[in-house]
Amino acid sequence: MVLSFLLAVVGVGLTVALALGAVRAGALTSLAGAIATIFGSVIVVLGGFAFLALLVLFVVSSVLATRYGFEEKRRKEVQEGTHGERGVANVLAHIVVPTALVLTAWASPVSLSAPVLAVVYTSALGFGAADTFASEFGVLSGGARSILTGKPVKPGTNGGVSLVGELWAFVGAGATGVVGLVLFYATRAPVPAPATFLVVGIVAGFAGCQADSIMGEVLENRGYLTKGTTNFFAMLATVVLALALLALFGVAP
Repeated sequence: MVLSFLLAVVGVGLTVALALGAVRAGALTSLAGAIATIFGSVIVVLGGFAFLALLVLFVVSSVLATRYGFEEKRRKEVQEGTHGERGVANVLAHIVVPTALVLTAWASPVSLSAPVLAVVYTSALGFGAADTFASEFGVLSGGARSILTGKPVKPGTNGGVSLVGELWAFVGAGATGVVGLVLFYATRAPVPAPATFLVVGIVAGFAGCQADSIMGEVLENRGYLTKGTTNFFAMLATVVLALALLALFGVAP
């Protein structure tokens, strides 16, 4: 009991320190940092350090991708924020679903078992990495086409995809899947068979990125969704797909 309390205190302290560091580095706005602290604390206390570590790695990789070629992105007017910072909408879009998954598994392990949680959580962040990498590296590729019609569109257009962006989306989902598996194994968290974990995590994360592009073209471009809500619903779709794939592999919730 005492050890669990001390670990929780350490986890929350680490979360606060990381969020403050992100704000000081200009990666998050102050309010976004505060929100990240609250949600991150819930994740580390209820889920554990592997969940927090994977979230932190996602944030760090996203910041690096955002700042890569930033001046060129600024010239093209496709940069994130004013100086590459992420605001409240972006943080909420990527952290609400992972936090809800951890809360669900903690409140009702029967409805969402630990092995399934590990996979769907990784899939959700895999989508986040895939979407961020595709956007941040894809806009520098020099060309894009509509994911639905194949017609050329301006880089940065909602629903626009490129070969470079798609390759980076796969890298994002793939790297998240591999790192997630390593982290959960290292902390002795229960996970499905490695092949199942990787296939489901990578496929769902990459497919979620495609869903994001489709929703962006069909709904966001028409004003029905914002960038944040598009990301949110695409992450939800990623989780649903991951659960469906796990069911096909015979892994019950």
